[in-house]
Amino acid sequence: MIASDLDGTLLRNDGTLSPRTLRALRTAESAGTEIVLVTARPPRFVDRLADATGFAGTAVCSNGATVYDIGTRTVVSSRALPLTTARRVATALAAAVPGIGFALETGNHILYEPAYRLRLSEDAGAELPVPALADLWLADVPVTKLLAWSDRLDADALLAAAEAGAVDGVQLTHSGGRGLLEISASGVTKAGTLSVLCAGRGIDAAEVIAFGDMPNDLTVLEWAGTGYAMGNAHPSVLAAIPTHTLSNEEDGVADVIERLFGPAR
Repeated sequence: MIASDLDGTLLRNDGTLSPRTLRALRTAESAGTEIVLVTARPPRFVDRLADATGFAGTAVCSNGATVYDIGTRTVVSSRALPLTTARRVATALAAAVPGIGFALETGNHILYEPAYRLRLSEDAGAELPVPALADLWLADVPVTKLLAWSDRLDADALLAAAEAGAVDGVQLTHSGGRGLLEISASGVTKAGTLSVLCAGRGIDAAEVIAFGDMPNDLTVLEWAGTGYAMGNAHPSVLAAIPTHTLSNEEDGVADVIERLFGPAR
């Protein structure tokens, strides 16, 4: 199995999958290797990628909260973040980081309160405002992530502030978004979900090659038999993972696949 992150890893900086990388993935698949996308992104983002490339298969979305069948566009399994937990964590973070804003990721939409002013072009049409922070906790749909955003702290500083603020009972990480912290239910990680998926397929960790670039990728890069840090990876990832490849702009994933399976024909 090849397990790859998307942004900053499989995709170029403009969000596209290069023809070279797509050919390499298809070469690996034709050799009997399963490709699994392991991403912080929700299923709706994976759907757009599938529309553009014809990619099918399985995706581990929302940092491990959701397993998604791309071909049938169905959620296979999901681990929700309880709203009571999300509210408790938001209260603690608001005390630690003045001015912080919050949103809830559901997989289909982002519900956001007025202080959450981060807007992403790829989420246009999926962002739904609520009048006040208290209205977030009235959501009647399962939540995969609590998103916390600060306009004055970068993601590393925000993560450190959350850890120092005694925020517990959840999984804290970030994927490099501008001042964005991603919070999942306790124990939800990319590696945890991928390991369950592999066990069901009879695939050992030693048979998995993983690619990633951000702190939220570290669990899977360390779990896989071989984990590759992208040349453009976060400093903490480059320091923790000894095996590196080229950057995403240089088709680093394709470069490894071509060396393993030969160039695409």
